[in-house]
Amino acid sequence: MEIKELEEKSQFGNRFLTNPNDVFQHNSWDHVTWDSDQEESAKQRVFENSNVTLSQAQIDKYEMDAYKFWDEFYDVHQNRFFKDRHWLFTEFPELAPINTKNAPERVYPDNAEIINKKHENIGVGEYMTGRKIFEIGSGVGNTIFPILRYSIETDIMLYASDFSANAIKILKESPEYDEKRCQAFILDATLNDWNVPFDENSLDIVVLIFVLSAIDPNKMGHVIKQCFKYLKHGGLLLFRDYGRYDLAQLRFKQGKCLKDNFYVRGDGTRVYFFTQNEIRELFKSAGFEEEQNLVDRRLQVNRGKMLKMYRVWLQAKYRKN
Repeated sequence: MEIKELEEKSQFGNRFLTNPNDVFQHNSWDHVTWDSDQEESAKQRVFENSNVTLSQAQIDKYEMDAYKFWDEFYDVHQNRFFKDRHWLFTEFPELAPINTKNAPERVYPDNAEIINKKHENIGVGEYMTGRKIFEIGSGVGNTIFPILRYSIETDIMLYASDFSANAIKILKESPEYDEKRCQAFILDATLNDWNVPFDENSLDIVVLIFVLSAIDPNKMGHVIKQCFKYLKHGGLLLFRDYGRYDLAQLRFKQGKCLKDNFYVRGDGTRVYFFTQNEIRELFKSAGFEEEQNLVDRRLQVNRGKMLKMYRVWLQAKYRKN
């Protein structure tokens, strides 16, 4: 089987709803197709919940006090918000441990052959030795800890940053935090200059998972350009975030919209909902070359309450050449 075929097979799972009568047989379905009526209904809902925006003073407050709201978020949730991302290595095999111990089979599903072939082609000196991976918006370690848990790469270095001091404190207090292989620090990625423990053109991978959406759209371009600056030539940026018309966007009430497709939650944290073209323009304008840009439309169901919930996420990979 060719690498391309393996990659296509592994993306976003393989549970497809072919018979509508089976919808409540499983908790979720992959690659769900929307008809024109559903698309129009979603557009109408967004129009209704975004035609009343907050005052400029309120918008400014949520921007200036953003770190306070995220600190409060982690005060409330602590490490209970931590969830092992079962899809992490399936969707991003580039993050999977090169050498591993006691890893469940899901760490290496159909992607094991992809990973091995990629490493053979890249060469020891370029990739397999001393990998440097940087996650922006690491939270309490949802991405960092699965890599540390299963990898026996002694020379790997994982950099974890977050806007919230509380998130970094919780992450560092975890028994899985290994200072020899991980450095966690506070970072406001929207600042002009970054105070980071690595050099420009030095990172193999930058990870942006459900973090860019929390940033004011006017500042997203700067964050992407900074990522480009610190990645080495040939380095890869991995992205996953909320897509336009996701259930979370449709659930917002009037009076929660800060600007187009950018909302404030009840706890004061903010979230933006992207389109594929917006992501493409953001990364290409910073100098990246696109390797992947996918929409993940998924149907999740509550079988107890017989509810159907439509989720929309975007996933992308961009390389600095």
